[in-house]
Amino acid sequence: MRLLNKDLRLQDVILMYLTVLATVVVLLVASYQAPAVHSRPALAYHIPLDPSGQLELSWNISYPTQEVYLELKVKELHHGVLLGMSDQGEPTNADLVLLWDDGHKSYFGDAWSDNEGRVMLDTQQDYELLETHQSTEGFFLLFKRPFSTCDPHDYIIEEGTVHIIYAMLERPILSLHELNISHLQPGIQRVLLLRPDAPSPALPRDVRTLEVLAPDVIIPTQETTYWCHIYQLPPNMPKNHIVMYESVITPGNEAIVHHIEVFECSPQMDTVPQYSGSCDSKMKPRKLNYCRHVLAAWALGAEPFYYPADAGLPLGGEGSSRFLRLEVHYHNPLLISGRRDSSGIRLWYTPSLRRFDAGIMELGLVYTPVMAIPPRQRSFQLTGYCTAKCTQTALPVGGVHIFASQLHTHLAGLGVRTVLVRGGREVDVVQEDKHFSTHYQIIRVLKKMVTVLPGDALVTKCTYNTEDRNKATVGGFGIMEEMCVNYVHYYPRTQLELCKSHVDTDYLQKYFSLINRFQGRESCSCPGTTVEEQFSLLSWDGFSGEVLNSLYLTSPISMHCNQSTAELFPGEWEKQEIPVVTAELQRAPYPCELSGRASSQNDNPTEGESKMYLRSIEIC
Repeated sequence: MRLLNKDLRLQDVILMYLTVLATVVVLLVASYQAPAVHSRPALAYHIPLDPSGQLELSWNISYPTQEVYLELKVKELHHGVLLGMSDQGEPTNADLVLLWDDGHKSYFGDAWSDNEGRVMLDTQQDYELLETHQSTEGFFLLFKRPFSTCDPHDYIIEEGTVHIIYAMLERPILSLHELNISHLQPGIQRVLLLRPDAPSPALPRDVRTLEVLAPDVIIPTQETTYWCHIYQLPPNMPKNHIVMYESVITPGNEAIVHHIEVFECSPQMDTVPQYSGSCDSKMKPRKLNYCRHVLAAWALGAEPFYYPADAGLPLGGEGSSRFLRLEVHYHNPLLISGRRDSSGIRLWYTPSLRRFDAGIMELGLVYTPVMAIPPRQRSFQLTGYCTAKCTQTALPVGGVHIFASQLHTHLAGLGVRTVLVRGGREVDVVQEDKHFSTHYQIIRVLKKMVTVLPGDALVTKCTYNTEDRNKATVGGFGIMEEMCVNYVHYYPRTQLELCKSHVDTDYLQKYFSLINRFQGRESCSCPGTTVEEQFSLLSWDGFSGEVLNSLYLTSPISMHCNQSTAELFPGEWEKQEIPVVTAELQRAPYPCELSGRASSQNDNPTEGESKMYLRSIEIC
């Protein structure tokens, strides 16, 4: 009798389980075959993803709900498409959203890749499918997700660069467990997903335009080209204010023109050779190296750049140069030949001067080899300071207002953060990018303006990775050397053009002496020995790297508090104390953190468990 009752209970449990499972699957399929009625969001931002123009991403942001709406357009859909985000665009450890079919049905789901690229369906489904439709333009997939989901497998969408990875699925996928994203050779695109939501100022009625364009260039048949072209302003051009600029892209080249910059040449040069050619050519005139003052910068996906309503950037007039250098980066991985291009920047300017001149100030580290990163470092930080003494000396009583900034490192840079420090406490983040890429450098409008008062300090910290290097990476202008810079755009313009630092050189020599003695070598104090040579002679291990890091964090600094004439402001700037920060800013919690939402810990569900999370859809 006991055995019979046990069998009945087991049968009841199995029957109930199958009934619930069937019900859940039916509900999921039904809900995604007929999506709920919703108000379709306006998608303000667009970017082509691949060089052939098959994929396009459009999106918009809801700051009140902290969600991003994304729409993927696929010109020719085969068996699916994959979109993802990862720290630096790697196919491994990526947050993924997939549309795929098994030859019979199509599915939509939130997934992730492990450290070998194998795809796993996420047990916490955070991408919400809103709509699919087919038109003559292609297939459209509209979905949304929160900025943060509190799921350890999901990417946190923050201000700064987002590395988008993408791939087309060319065959049916019977099981996601057979899919490895590394084998798909996914493409990568970089973009700022989060943008300021403030309306753009109106342009004045007397606004004029000036186009600085490439002169019908034949794009070289190579993956990467930097093209330089010298543009000459009209003679005796009076002072104007640039109030807006935007890109001008030759139709058909939208996916090849990667980024564009316009630089003003040094006003001290009376003439600049009329060069048009590769920026890396040995034939490039040396004078072009003195055309480094940024006027405009655009990168793929960037919107038109507007100056604040009461400020403009001077163009023409006394103290300015007649010569501009245009630099266009072409990304041509498909090696398309014979393509012509006349892309560039359109400057909108007005002769009716606004109340304030806008200015550009350099923050961070001086370009010098005394600031170095040891080799084989997963994460090493260098910090540059604009001290309270310098701002007290150089800024007006009412301070200045930072409204935009352009971050800059070279190839080893992973992250940049500039904060405003007042009274020893961090009070504002000027700009932060935790996923910085030297291949995506644009002028970014701040979400809110930051006011810097006399006596404030600005601290710029850069994070580097040198795991693939066997020698120290020193500071300098070369692409294999490093920089740590934030070009902040502000008003009213002052004489302070550069506020940067580096470690005191006497303390660096003490470091070399200590490490050389520790490693059993004589320290060379020969007059002809350069800092680069001294770094190259060291045997790098954990100790030498840790001591160098400690030196940079505690030793006095040399301040460069420079006027626009390149001369220092009056004062003593050597052996200055590092600004003390007693309290760091804490970020606001995400909604999922406030709700106490817990993520599933099932990192590798079985095939049967995975089916529980599938979202079946109909492709019309």
